[in-house]
Amino acid sequence: QVQLVESGGGLVQAGGSLRLSCVASGRPFSNYAMGWFRQAPGKEREFVAAIGRSGGSTYYADSAKGRFTISRDNAKNTVYLQMNSLKFEDTAVYYCAAKYVVTTTEANEYSYWGQGTQVTVSS
Repeated sequence: QVQLVESGGGLVQAGGSLRLSCVASGRPFSNYAMGWFRQAPGKEREFVAAIGRSGGSTYYADSAKGRFTISRDNAKNTVYLQMNSLKFEDTAVYYCAAKYVVTTTEANEYSYWGQGTQVTVSS
């Protein structure tokens, strides 16, 4: 089992920045690709960003490219999502997820999920 705990969400004005963190425990963190997903009220969960086990490969949704940066620190068992130039439409609950070995952008391929952290962007 892998336990994931997100933090860093909050209320921010449009144009502002937030950095989300997700701390993993339970299994060797470097064995897992990590992803960030989000779900807005009334909408399906959607992919935001993913990162390979070593951090050498990253993937982004079109909505995140150029504004969000995913990174990881395997020594700290932590994955981050730096979000800049936030927009009202970025408002959602953000989840981190872990998948053994292979990186993917598909939510249904991730085995472990955190409880989520709320990001609210005021216009």
